[in-house]
Amino acid sequence: MVPEQLKYTDQHEWVKIEDNTATVGITDHAQNSLGDITFVELPSPGTELAAGDEACAIESCKAAASIYAPAAGKIAEANQTLDDAPALVNKDCYGQGWIYKMEISDACELDKLMTAQQYQKFLDEQEQ
Repeated sequence: MVPEQLKYTDQHEWVKIEDNTATVGITDHAQNSLGDITFVELPSPGTELAAGDEACAIESCKAAASIYAPAAGKIAEANQTLDDAPALVNKDCYGQGWIYKMEISDACELDKLMTAQQYQKFLDEQEQ
C-alpha cells in the first residue's frame, strides 16, 4: 500500500510536504527489505543539505542504508523517539516512524519526486 498523499524518491524515501517543511521517512517497501530496524542515526538539526546528500543512516539486522535529502534545505527536527524505539520504523513507517523534518530551500526540487502512482510503477518494474 502506497499512501496517495505523499511523494517518493527512487531511494525508497517518502516525503510529506506541508508549506516549506518536508517530513521524511522510509517506505514500507524499504523497511520490509531491511528487516528489523535496530538503530537510526538521526541527523542534527541545523545541518544544511543539498538534494541527494546523505541525511542520516539506518541499520537493521540485515543491512545498513543511507537516507538521503529529497531536496536542498536545513534539518529542522529529528524524531528523537527513534533513539529508544527504532522498531517504530517497522511498525509505523508512514506515521510515528518518520525520521526527520527539513525546511526546504528550493520547493521546485520537490517537483522531481514521484507521485504514489509513479512510485508503485517504479516498484513493479523493479520486481520484474
